[in-house]
Amino acid sequence: MKHLFFSFLLLGALSASAQPDRWQQRVKYTMKVDMDVQSNQFTGKQKLEYWNNSPDTLKRVFYHLYWNAFQPNSMMDVRSRRQGTIVLRQDRNGRDIVDWDGRVQDRIANLSKENIGYQKILTLKMDGRPQKFNYHETILEVVLDRPILPKSKVTFDMDWEGQVPEQIRRSGRDNPSTGVRYTMTQWYPKMSEYDYEGWHPTPYVAREFYGVWGDYDVTIKIDKSYVLGGSGNLQNPNSVGYGYEEKGAKVTRPAGDKLTWHFNAPNVHDFAWAADPEYKHISRKAIDGITINVLYNGKPTQEAFDNLSPAAKADYKNDYNNYVAGWDAQWEAVADAAVTVYPFIKAHFGAYPYKQYSFIHGGDGGMEYPNCTMIVGPGLGTAFHEWMHTWYQMMLGTNESLYPWMDEGFTEYATNLVEEYYRQQVVRKNLANNPTALRRSDSTFQNSLPLYQAPNYGGYLALAKSGKEEPLTTHADHYNTNYAYTNAAYNKGAVFMEQLGYIIGAPARDRVLLDYYRQWHFKHPNVNDFMRIAEKQSNMQLDWYRMYWVNTTKKIDYGIDSLYEQNGATNIRLRRVNEMPMPIDVKVTFKDGTSEWHYIPMYLMFGAKPAEEGQSPRTVYESWKWTHPTYEIQTKRKLSDITTVEIDPSQRMADIDRKNNKLELKW
Repeated sequence: MKHLFFSFLLLGALSASAQPDRWQQRVKYTMKVDMDVQSNQFTGKQKLEYWNNSPDTLKRVFYHLYWNAFQPNSMMDVRSRRQGTIVLRQDRNGRDIVDWDGRVQDRIANLSKENIGYQKILTLKMDGRPQKFNYHETILEVVLDRPILPKSKVTFDMDWEGQVPEQIRRSGRDNPSTGVRYTMTQWYPKMSEYDYEGWHPTPYVAREFYGVWGDYDVTIKIDKSYVLGGSGNLQNPNSVGYGYEEKGAKVTRPAGDKLTWHFNAPNVHDFAWAADPEYKHISRKAIDGITINVLYNGKPTQEAFDNLSPAAKADYKNDYNNYVAGWDAQWEAVADAAVTVYPFIKAHFGAYPYKQYSFIHGGDGGMEYPNCTMIVGPGLGTAFHEWMHTWYQMMLGTNESLYPWMDEGFTEYATNLVEEYYRQQVVRKNLANNPTALRRSDSTFQNSLPLYQAPNYGGYLALAKSGKEEPLTTHADHYNTNYAYTNAAYNKGAVFMEQLGYIIGAPARDRVLLDYYRQWHFKHPNVNDFMRIAEKQSNMQLDWYRMYWVNTTKKIDYGIDSLYEQNGATNIRLRRVNEMPMPIDVKVTFKDGTSEWHYIPMYLMFGAKPAEEGQSPRTVYESWKWTHPTYEIQTKRKLSDITTVEIDPSQRMADIDRKNNKLELKW
């Protein structure tokens, strides 16, 4: 397995560079960190080997210094406070609901000197020569004394120091809702991505990331009472212990107050870790020899219990002590669930090519990183969602800032399927004799419903009718409202994938996802790369779908205009009410209980969807030209025989007004 694993990673790296039109830069980080848990500060040494595989000569480079955002008057601070002035709506009591992220609000503005975050560069050399650099808050610009030539390699050596900020957003320390001391994400100076579009020195204002594929060798020296989890594979398990030691091995920790943890993470584009003296560590083995690690604070906080929904509290008889008693079992369930669902994930989305994955208690929500995620609690829905980010960000690696919906939306879509698989394989079987608990479980796993019945469609439709929608081409940081970003990236992105199944057929869409993984993992695909896979698998033209759904906010609305009988047959006139054209499924049902299907391709597709399960008999028509507002179909049955005419009974088409999609005739 080791030989196959490393061969696979090497093949991924080589195949990426073998594409003449999609070269990629490459990095290798060697970092040594010494953490002081009293001052919450650390010193770091970083050796960065950088391969310029581009055809361009680079006269400067950029690093991300994410923690500099956690200082009063930073871009993140000012942006968040601005969002707090935008009123989205009022609640039932007439109070304003504003647009800011409840985790951030105005908290950065009130940070004291001891609680801010920072990353300060002490020295920086390229190939042994000191380099000049300029701070631009969360971006470090390095003006090189000599350019980096195409197809060449240089080595940067850096000394830096950092202070861990109070937990506000993603990174930080001492979050009262988790009790976890350190969530170390975006914690090191990270080289910005340079690709076929140039540099991407995106300042840390709100969200989303983009990084260079490479290898990480990270050594962390910290108080020996702390337990760590993170990206990559622990290289010294027998001198660390804490559940990482090899079976039957004797743990021999070195003398002294600190313990050194050595991790190696091959072929990833980031490295994250977390540390706490109260972590418990459990592990499982999944198929393909993958180790599932779960690390969590051994006792839940009162705040974590207080934040539960009333229904969830009722499960513990509204008693915090009962919650504590069931705490270990909940985290055990996360580990067991990951093992259960992985075969399904592998079959539908592709294999996980790394040795381990860790679910780590920390952060402020759910936060995905290579080989690990930070989660505030043991909720399975969050755990599944964050793990699926491994496929739609950690292995495919689209530019999240430019295509957040290809990360969050595709992940949402995949999570729905994984949750439904788990619900059928585990939850419903375990609760078969407890109808009340089963109903509660079904409502908890509401995203496991068919996507068109789940909140993703509802979230998109609410956005489409809100007047706040912006195109999916909007940069993640530049949406006017967090509300618009969330519903666009998560919900409209998820609808994109389910609706694609409506357009080309679900079997073709499923083939697209596997082929997308096979062709583009480790290669930073963009939306056009995905659409070409879909076109090849469906034998249809789909650029119109990208243009309308991604580049605009045009909406779908079709309706039944009129019916009339002529020469013993019935003509049904359909109308496109709104601007976005779509192929149309129509089901006509008759008094005798029989039905027939009518399918109208959309002109720009230059193809037709195969009949789906249950769509028989079916009549396929000439394509509907997008310039024409109406179209007529015909059934040979009399008008008086018809009981129902319905456009898109599957409800996968995101029609903003379904009231005119169904006509029931009361004879």
